[in-house]
Amino acid sequence: MGGACLTTAVVATERRLVFGEVADLYDRHRPTYPGELVDDLLDLAGARPGDRVLEVGAGTGKATELFAARGVAVTAVEPSSGMATVLRGKFADSAAVTVVESDFERWDPAGAAFRLLYSAQAWHWIDPERRYPLARRALTPGGVLAAFWNRPAWGGSPLRDALLRVYRQAGRGLSTEGQMHPANPDPGREEDWAAEIAGAPEFTEPATRRYRWSQDYTGEEYAGMLGTLSEYRLLDAPARERILGAVRDTIEDQGPTLHMPMVTLVCTARAA
Repeated sequence: MGGACLTTAVVATERRLVFGEVADLYDRHRPTYPGELVDDLLDLAGARPGDRVLEVGAGTGKATELFAARGVAVTAVEPSSGMATVLRGKFADSAAVTVVESDFERWDPAGAAFRLLYSAQAWHWIDPERRYPLARRALTPGGVLAAFWNRPAWGGSPLRDALLRVYRQAGRGLSTEGQMHPANPDPGREEDWAAEIAGAPEFTEPATRRYRWSQDYTGEEYAGMLGTLSEYRLLDAPARERILGAVRDTIEDQGPTLHMPMVTLVCTARAA
């Protein structure tokens, strides 16, 4: 749902903060992540219950919940006040999660060192000139950096053709390069993470892996999820409601649910 391993463009601050406008909707409709992914990353980092891990761009805590449930202590850095409010509420009674409302670029670890730094759906929003030096500063030697994103596997979706017709009529302001756009020929493509890490002397051992799973959506749920994506938030309200309403109605008429095969792409590297 957005993002790629390799991103070199400077990110507009207002776009990465737009999710805070719909923090409750985001928490309700965005999908979670495979539990196997969490276990594999903790194992790769050698992190055990009680160890500290760092989350960059925690959002409303979709990934935070999974890591905290494994017994590690999560420091969750989130720049949006709207998202951080939901995040704090979710973990108000938990000593395992510390919420820090800050841009990662401005956050000071104050000498803390983590075995694992992970970023779910957010690494592409971090300043590409600064993210790797800042990540290395926060990690122990040999610590693991992990960035991961959910992406649709449209090829297995029987409603794709019907949704393509909807987008042609009502979604003309949306780029077909958007990860959830049904006209995107390869939303699960793997960009060159090895080349990205080769340009970051702070890290070594680049690797990627995929986790395949699926999610079922009602029309209302899928439209709600789309409404949390930055490209839809940046549409004017009438255009946004037009495309989301048409998508919802199409799924309800032809579904009644959308079965969406998914792939979670995970990119890892180790601190030099």
